[in-house]
Amino acid sequence: MRIVPKLNVKTIIGSIVTTILILFSLQLIASKGNKKVVSSALTSFSDTIPVVAEKVIATSADSLAEKDSIHRKDSVIKTVDTLVSKDSLDAPVNYSAKDSGVLIMSTKQFVLYGKSNTKYKDITLDAATINYDQQSQLIRAYGMVDTSNNPMSKPKLVQAQMKSVSDSILFNMKSMKGITKNTHYMEGEMHVNAQELKKVSADVFYGRGALITTCNLDTPHFAIRTRRIKLINNKIAVSGPASPEFEGVPIPIGIPFGIFPLTQGRHSGLIAPAFASNDIMGFGLTNLGYYKVVNDNLDVTSMADIYSYGGWRLNVNPKYIKRYHYSGALNITIQKTVSLNNTPYNFTQNEFSKFSTFMLNWSHTRDNRARPGTNFSASVNFGSTRYNQLVPNAPILNINNNLNSNISYSKDFKGKANLSVNLNTSQNSVTRLVSLNLPNISFNMATVYPFQKKDKIGTPKWYESFGIGYSTNFQNQFSYYDTAFNFKKMLDTAQWTVTHTVPITFTLPQLGPVTFSPSIGYSEQWLAQKLNRYWDTSLKKVDTTLTKGIYALRNVSFGMSASTRVFGTLKFKNSFVKAIRHEMRPTIGFSYTPNLTLKNYQSVQVDTFGHKMYFSQLGLGASGTPILPKSSGSVTFGIDNLLEMKVKDKSDTSASATKKIKLIDGFGFNSAYDLLADSFAMAPVNFYMRSTLFEKINITTYATLDPYQVDNFGYHINKLMLADGKLGRITNANIAISTSFKSKPKDEKADKERLAPDPFMTPDEQMRQLQYARSNPAEFTDFNIPWDLSLSYALRYSKTVTSNLLGSYSYMTVITSSVNFSGSFSLTPKWKTGGNGYFDLTAGKLQLFTLWFSREMHCWQMNVNVTPVGPYRSFSITISPKSGILRDLRINRNRSYYSY
Repeated sequence: MRIVPKLNVKTIIGSIVTTILILFSLQLIASKGNKKVVSSALTSFSDTIPVVAEKVIATSADSLAEKDSIHRKDSVIKTVDTLVSKDSLDAPVNYSAKDSGVLIMSTKQFVLYGKSNTKYKDITLDAATINYDQQSQLIRAYGMVDTSNNPMSKPKLVQAQMKSVSDSILFNMKSMKGITKNTHYMEGEMHVNAQELKKVSADVFYGRGALITTCNLDTPHFAIRTRRIKLINNKIAVSGPASPEFEGVPIPIGIPFGIFPLTQGRHSGLIAPAFASNDIMGFGLTNLGYYKVVNDNLDVTSMADIYSYGGWRLNVNPKYIKRYHYSGALNITIQKTVSLNNTPYNFTQNEFSKFSTFMLNWSHTRDNRARPGTNFSASVNFGSTRYNQLVPNAPILNINNNLNSNISYSKDFKGKANLSVNLNTSQNSVTRLVSLNLPNISFNMATVYPFQKKDKIGTPKWYESFGIGYSTNFQNQFSYYDTAFNFKKMLDTAQWTVTHTVPITFTLPQLGPVTFSPSIGYSEQWLAQKLNRYWDTSLKKVDTTLTKGIYALRNVSFGMSASTRVFGTLKFKNSFVKAIRHEMRPTIGFSYTPNLTLKNYQSVQVDTFGHKMYFSQLGLGASGTPILPKSSGSVTFGIDNLLEMKVKDKSDTSASATKKIKLIDGFGFNSAYDLLADSFAMAPVNFYMRSTLFEKINITTYATLDPYQVDNFGYHINKLMLADGKLGRITNANIAISTSFKSKPKDEKADKERLAPDPFMTPDEQMRQLQYARSNPAEFTDFNIPWDLSLSYALRYSKTVTSNLLGSYSYMTVITSSVNFSGSFSLTPKWKTGGNGYFDLTAGKLQLFTLWFSREMHCWQMNVNVTPVGPYRSFSITISPKSGILRDLRINRNRSYYSY
């Protein structure tokens, strides 16, 4: 019988009267010996259940005795809004039950049957049966069994991030103490299976007969067994003597105690080391360190490596972030390499080679919302040129010969002008040359349209598009060799320039399909030095002297260009291919540039045969030209083409459905002809083509055609190759083909989450993480993608005249071709392998190859990385838990071999 009256004054009064009559009748029944358990919305202890909570069913003991009562399809969840004991509990208790709720007045107990739920503050309890005793304030929770006698609806207790599933729960609502039997306790990534778990306070538990693991299975793959354990919520778990076991099999290894962190988020602590072995550095202990959380905005990671031959490495990596303002990281590494010489020993050679190197990495980005209109960023990679070669177990990093850095600041002046300041450095580990470009300052003013009306009404006049701009750029460069660094000599290499540019642009009215674009430009360059070259007859070479001062170069240019578009379509009937469309975009232009720098050129003998070349005294380069530059009046021309096809769309059932397929994204040529030149008027012709076939294969190619002949010494002569029936001579060309394929992910949602970028990582940090992933691909295996493959092919051709200014010239032809490949595929659902490499087709040699294997073991993962070829060979195998809590509980074996 269900009584659900409306909450109004009449109903409340009627309910009270009805309840009094029911209680009086029940008392009479009880006095006759026919005692039955009754549930009611109101009780004699009104301080426990307020009158407002009236939605409770009334049922008899007979109905509760029915075994299948909680499985009836017509069972309805009955909810009591609040269950509060005003004299004992300080918060409401919300509860619900699918079958029934029973109130026993004599013992002041309230019992919920059938998928019951109770909520008190941050505690949620779910069970098949929940019994609340108001006098003792104890809650008892039990599970039940199904028709096959299997357990179901086990009591589940949730408090904050702590979860536990037990056979039975006894809990005191006031003291927050309790005891559970056969409990599966979960907090974060930690799982504890305990025979008995006792809660002594709001945050402290004691366990007996416990298994500690990060495996979420009922029967874990691995665990650490201990007789006693103490857990403190969101802080730490401490065990007594313990031993590991795998698949339930004990391992005869014991530890006197165990400490397991339960703190969520960042927390300070030691970083466990790993053992390594290197054929030239000896045995080592790597990545021994400490992680320190300074505050919410700063943390510091310190790590060290130590090798038996005396080598060591120290790394300090602080990271900082202030949300919506900036983020960054500093990475400082000092490395002392003591390596065994792997060449045959002799008395003039030391047994060990010693190198001291360092590396400084700094990355910084600022959120645009912090200060709109300004931006500051840094990506600094500066260190010893040999550092990359000496880092063990990093084959990709070992062959990286260049280091580049950039620090930039920019400010926008409300769209009217902008200022940028850059500091750049570049290092080459082969030449050992370090170039510093600092500072580079650029100021640009937005184009001003003096004849443009403030209120634009109607079609604008052609002269309103007349615009004038201004930009200036300051550049300063130093260079030195790190093998012979001297600060004073470095300052002597300073070369600074200031360039001013005034562009003038406007657009003429379009004449039919042709668009005309005139341009006028003026630039002036200030330089800090002048170079004087002369032929030294005694040494038989070109020598150079330098004169410092302030010198100016001026340049004026005038130009006019015209462009249009031509379309053509070839249609087909009753064919899968419906049409082929060709778009041609021809351009032609004229530019005039008077030579205002003629006085700065000097004629210099360059070899013992008397050949002369012209060099600019204000030019920063060492190359010359065989003819004296004059004023230029060039006609530029070129044609770009687009080819696409329209085919029937098979995915659409309609007869007229089509789709476009691009055959060639662009192909064409461009060149120029100087009308004012008395020789070598024709410029080299550039050909290019780019296409994406089947939306998968990217093809890019270009070639440069030299139209003039050369003599026996490699010098150009004013004679076109057309005179001999040839179009020209290809001086350089390139063909690049790349493609990638991969299968569909097993779980597309998980794949999108994996690809989501970390918003708090700087681009430089992302690049370093990518480099680490390339060096250790097995640690980043994605089992969600069954297979993937990437291929790229490059063919490079060059034919040039080389000169060292000592009278020695050579005609060099270089052809190189290479293939890069990477991929992975699943051998089984749990095994995956892959690799990446670089094959030099010209040398016929595999220059770099890395092979890896990965084994998915549910809560563990095994990674194997092998680099069997190249000067930097290595092997590593690591078996470790996936959980971040136990990531230092790993078994690893590393070996490195060098042949440099």
